[in-house]
Amino acid sequence: MDIVVKGRKTEVPERFRKHVAEKLKLEKIQKLDGKVISLDVEVSKEPNPRQADRCDRVEITLRSRGPVIRAEAAASDPYAALDLAAEKLEARLRRQHDKRYSRRGARRIPAAEVADHVPGVATLNGNGLAPASEEEPEAVPTKKIGSLEVQGDGPIVVREKTHVAAPMTLDQALYEMELVGHDFYLFVDSETKEPSVVYRRHAYDYGVIHLRTDTMVTQAHSPDAGGALGG
Repeated sequence: MDIVVKGRKTEVPERFRKHVAEKLKLEKIQKLDGKVISLDVEVSKEPNPRQADRCDRVEITLRSRGPVIRAEAAASDPYAALDLAAEKLEARLRRQHDKRYSRRGARRIPAAEVADHVPGVATLNGNGLAPASEEEPEAVPTKKIGSLEVQGDGPIVVREKTHVAAPMTLDQALYEMELVGHDFYLFVDSETKEPSVVYRRHAYDYGVIHLRTDTMVTQAHSPDAGGALGG
């Protein structure tokens, strides 16, 4: 396996490529994950002078037979950014390595018991929405942008993504979220077959939101609803 180093809107000098090979030792990485397929390092530069202390960004992507692991960092030069990103990658690799062994024989939490084990679990009302606050917000002018109604003044950025993923347990979703270093993770619960989200709260506390289809609401919004009343 080779390390692929590429630049995004910037040139990558040979000296930096050699530093990458010295910093990311393949033998050490393969000891933590023996199923590594590829290791990519992408370097980019922020031209904004106001961000001089974070102008160089390095993103490391490790692909293996398991989940993809990413680590990124920004600093005043690419070498410092690489060092920070490499430390994050090693920490996540070690976490994955330790998790792989500690999970053997560990009891997984059924979706029905999540509320008993996860503090601060979110609840939804009968319409499938978060309960509204008691205080009514002040009216804000709205405007139409495409198919969206936007409150207040713009600008607005719309970005849509679609991912294909196999259903998984809550325990696996938390594991995947930690590996990619995000604060939330969207997944399909393997027990309920419904979309769910786990998110980071404080320290090592997590929250989870489950979405369930309300058949009454679905029928009320159906184009054919009320058709049987016609004479």
